Amino acid sequence: MKLITLPNSRSLATSIRATALVFEDPRSKALLERIERIAPSDASALIIGETGTGKELIARHVHALSRRYDGPFVPVNCGALTESLVESELFGHEKGAFTGAIAQRVGWFEAANGGTIFLDEVGDLPLSVQVKLLRVLQEREIYRVGSRTPIPIDIRVIAATNVRLDEAVAAGHFREDLLYRLRVVSLELLPLRDRPGDILPIATHFVRDYSRRLGFAQPAELSKATIQALHAHAWPGNIRELENAIHHALLVCMDGRIEPENLQFAVRAAPHSTTTAVTSEDAVGQFEAALRALFERQPPQLFEQLENLIFRTAFRYCDHNQLQTARLLDISRNVVRARLLRSGDLHALTKQAPARPDAVKSAVPQRPPEPMAYVAPAGIADAGRTAPTVVPFIDIPETALVHDAHLGALMHDWIS
Repeated sequence: MKLITLPNSRSLATSIRATALVFEDPRSKALLERIERIAPSDASALIIGETGTGKELIARHVHALSRRYDGPFVPVNCGALTESLVESELFGHEKGAFTGAIAQRVGWFEAANGGTIFLDEVGDLPLSVQVKLLRVLQEREIYRVGSRTPIPIDIRVIAATNVRLDEAVAAGHFREDLLYRLRVVSLELLPLRDRPGDILPIATHFVRDYSRRLGFAQPAELSKATIQALHAHAWPGNIRELENAIHHALLVCMDGRIEPENLQFAVRAAPHSTTTAVTSEDAVGQFEAALRALFERQPPQLFEQLENLIFRTAFRYCDHNQLQTARLLDISRNVVRARLLRSGDLHALTKQAPARPDAVKSAVPQRPPEPMAYVAPAGIADAGRTAPTVVPFIDIPETALVHDAHLGALMHDWIS
């Protein structure tokens, strides 16, 4: 059985990444054969797969099979880099290039010189940085922020995404020429539910690994009913969810035997619905009729209002979860967050300014309230901790379309 794991996987217990990957299912074996054919070259590769399927493991395996195996492998989570600092993080900066640049800093591309750089969630890069990345891929040289001196680099670029970049290109969120540069080789990593032959082998690996960590005298045993339950589950969280389920089962099982009741599966909350169930065809037909009625009324800024309604309805359908909304609409989470901020649907996350004392209010003339700001969590990337981004609020007045309950209900039915 072919098994690959992340280095120091024990330190990644709280990571959302997959820490192990097997190739037992026929489709996984076909992917492994493709990896072994393309790995020796320096061609850029794009790995496509859902969160938790093991995209970084695939990238590391490509690096290990290449002629750069003894060079650095530098993983960078593009989705966790703030827009104001992403260029400095990737390409480095000179001392005094901007406020706070108190010393020269080497970027991640320069740090990967002679090896491989892995750009995870590459679809989240801002368009301004995509232009510079395209030039790096073409010229094989970088410019640090604040410098005009080119620095030649010798690297292989492997990128990964969990969204359809072709649709992002059509929507204007990703450069088509950059997509062609990154997708010299395409590696599609199927979700765990679509490669059932991998479920039991990787579950067995986790049973052995966690049995050893927990001090078991010998690895726990999976009952036949448990094996059936593992195959019957859809695994929306993929390999990471499977690892968590096995870990939990070993904590609560008795006599070293894992039964189905010991498994704890991730359960997605059922969407709230206040409308009568309709077929997909009926929902589309009713939506088109509602659109025609709006065209007759000719409200101002109709296209922007329709876009806002789509994002708002999808956001509510996903129980106000930005990541699930992005997956539903097949776009990046950054695009979803930006649109919800623009439409004011994340106003509950803003910090309200403290109220002034009544005495001060009566003595000082009142000024119109200034726009508030939403501080987006920056997260911690593989490339290090980055500063939070402050995104200004745009106060958009509600229109008749936003309050059109009938059209909103049709949108909800169409999505569901």
